[in-house]
Amino acid sequence: MAPFRSHPFDPLNDGDKLKEECGIFGVVGVADASNFVALGLHALQHRGQEAGGIVSYHPDQGFNSARRFGYVRDNFTKPEVMDTLPGALSIGHVRYSTAGSKGATAIRDVQPFFGEFSMGGCAIAHNGNLTNAAALRRELIERGSIFQSSSDSECIIHLMARSIQKTLAERIKDALRRVEGAFSVVAMTRTKLIGVRDPLGVRPLVLGRIGDHGWALSSETCALDIIGADFVREIEPGEMVVIEGNKVESTRPFAPAKSRFCIFENVYFSRPDSIIGGRSVYETRRQIGVELAREAPVDADLVCPVPDSGTPAAIGFSQESGIPYAMGIIRNQYMGRTFIEPTDSIRNMGVRLKLNVNRALIKGKRVILVDDSVVRGTTSRKIKDMILEAGAAEVHFRIASPPTAWPCFYGVDTPERSKLLAATMSEDEMRDWIGVDSLKFVSLDGLYRAAGEAMGRDMANPQFCDACFSGDYPVAPSDKIEEGFQMKAAE
Repeated sequence: MAPFRSHPFDPLNDGDKLKEECGIFGVVGVADASNFVALGLHALQHRGQEAGGIVSYHPDQGFNSARRFGYVRDNFTKPEVMDTLPGALSIGHVRYSTAGSKGATAIRDVQPFFGEFSMGGCAIAHNGNLTNAAALRRELIERGSIFQSSSDSECIIHLMARSIQKTLAERIKDALRRVEGAFSVVAMTRTKLIGVRDPLGVRPLVLGRIGDHGWALSSETCALDIIGADFVREIEPGEMVVIEGNKVESTRPFAPAKSRFCIFENVYFSRPDSIIGGRSVYETRRQIGVELAREAPVDADLVCPVPDSGTPAAIGFSQESGIPYAMGIIRNQYMGRTFIEPTDSIRNMGVRLKLNVNRALIKGKRVILVDDSVVRGTTSRKIKDMILEAGAAEVHFRIASPPTAWPCFYGVDTPERSKLLAATMSEDEMRDWIGVDSLKFVSLDGLYRAAGEAMGRDMANPQFCDACFSGDYPVAPSDKIEEGFQMKAAE
């Protein structure tokens, strides 16, 4: 296989969008479980487009695995691959590179990871990031562990190997009690499907039912829909479920903690057709637009989304403001992430490869552009230029999240703080740098209200993890602090 670039050329994402790192999915109790997992991973492709892997178990053939670079549809729809993954128990993973490799990704970094223990094999797939992985890795290597990948997730397998517990489920508990940060995990033994969320519940995990005998674990409910599974419930923060046969056993391996679910799942990461906390992600995003229209009104002729992530908020803004909604920017649906190896001239076309302005609609109009976030601001500048070149009279940006001023250490690929526009500029300075007539972000209170917290953010007891906006890290990023990262001073 030709060398794979960790982040293939994507003109709409030159480091200017936060990227979720992983999606996880597991199935037990159905024939050809790996086919269900492939479908689930396809529905979770937005959570990781770099590579994917599936592990299955069959009583006669044991554990089998397949790991591939690229899209699920290009790899896990082929009979020559899927026929090697028999059995009624299977888990899978889609990824971007996480806290491990930042350069070219090796196939050994692709999950799920597998370990053979005295009581049998176990495969694990992890969504999130371990904030003490570097310290754990040093300790484990000093004690003789030999790592096969650069992923922080492999620490879990080595911690399991050193546990003295008698069952694999107990060894998973042992291992996860040693790690810090964010983790939602799906794991499988020869007979069990296991799901765990960290005590704060930063990353999502849900339970579904397939017919009378099957069960599924998934990062999002939209992946249950694609396989015809019924949503049962969310795995709760700090909960571990062990599924064997028709029995689901729930335990609480960790000390109780206040939930701090990642609020950016509501803004951008999760698919709009998923359900989080009993609430439609689409409705939350639409409500963010309503809050924006209330907090930052502006006289204009059109409300236009930046496709596709800005669409629900733009609809909400239009409905609340009474300003007509319009598709002022059209997205080319057929330009994949791995576009033909670009020449410099093609690179310089930038976002035009994916987005094109609807000139007949935009010309002479005062336009409100609604986007989900501003990270570096480079894409916002390019889109503004396109709108003005099409003859817009005014360009106003409305952003469906607060300013992103702090990096995430819990499983989101974020630039270092010095490269975040909001870390170095005020809102007015950002407006001038992007070159628009106005720029406004939804407030943190407004975002909380849109997510269902009527009183906004409780400053003393936040309901979500919003560290990327507030600098309030619910788990100290010990590895990064050791490297010299400066936490926000106490107010």
